[in-house]
Formats: sequence, structure tokens, C-alpha cells
Amino acid sequence: MTHQPRPAAMTADAFIEWAMRQPSGRFELFGGEIVAMAPERVGHVRVKKEVVKGLDRALAGHRSGCEAFVDGMAVRIDDSTVYEPDALVRCGPRLPNDVVQVADPVVVVEVVSPSSKGIDAGAKLADYFRLASVRHYLVVHPEGRRVIHHARDAQDGEIVTRVVGEEARLVLVPPGIELVVADFFATL
Repeated sequence: MTHQPRPAAMTADAFIEWAMRQPSGRFELFGGEIVAMAPERVGHVRVKKEVVKGLDRALAGHRSGCEAFVDGMAVRIDDSTVYEPDALVRCGPRLPNDVVQVADPVVVVEVVSPSSKGIDAGAKLADYFRLASVRHYLVVHPEGRRVIHHARDAQDGEIVTRVVGEEARLVLVPPGIELVVADFFATL
């Protein structure tokens, strides 16, 4: 048996180019390594859909210049890490239709699944807040019908965490919206 050399770590640019050529599947890049994302359960997809609907409702008529996106948008953390959050909000001038990366999300949302709960609460928490634009990271737990809201304080940059149940409302400033947590779980 011969030892095969480990392939070189992939860069974010090479990953995005590679991922765009894949006929199917979803992938993320973590520390230069491609990670295939597991197929999603129906409950996960339902919650993800309701989160985006809630974001859209909250942003409707809000003259913030912000837009909600469902999964599929790449968020580059650094040259060796690219995530694809379940949802995000970006504020600023409208992006062209052919853009695949969001460089400046304000709100990032991950809906927990059995295969993702460790990385959502650990590496992604630390990584998303490496981006100066990120002010809120929501980790949605369908099983417990709760949301862990991590928010960057505007004054000192400290990350404040609170756990809220479905009876709560989340106020996200910026962009200056309010979300009803129960709405995330309406179709479960």
C-alpha cells in the first residue's frame, strides 16, 4: 500500500468556481476542505421557508434597502472558508442577478439539523462574527421550538447571546425589524 499525498487545500475562489460546475448537491468549504451538505428533512425546509417569509414580512415596506435571501448564497469567511447559510439579510444597493456571494450580510440564519448542530453552534458562530457586517446570527432549533440569538453590540463589539422560545419577538437592529419566533414553526 502506498501513501497518497493529501491534496492541497482549496481556496475560496477555486471552491466557488468548482461548486458552480456541480450538477447537484450543496457544499461548503471549511478550512480548505470541501464539505458536502446532507439532504434536508421536510421539517428543516419548512422552518427555513418560514424564517425567510418572516424576514420578508418584516422588511416589506421598510425603507432600509435590505433584502432577505434563502440558502444558495455563498458567504466567504476567508480564503479557505465559504458557508451557505439557510437564510440571510443583506442591506445596501441591490445586487446584480448573477452574483453568487454576499460579502456583507447583516443577519445570518442557520436552521439546526442533526448533522449540523455542532458546527452551527461552534465554528460558524465564531466565523460569521469575523465578518464586520454581521450583527445578528440566529440559530433556529425546530425540535425545541427556540432560537439562539447572538448579537454584536454596536458600542463595544461584544457578542451577546440569548435563548428565546416561540412566544418571543426578536428585534434586530440593524436593520430595524421585528420577528415573531412562533411564525418560524407555524408549519411544523
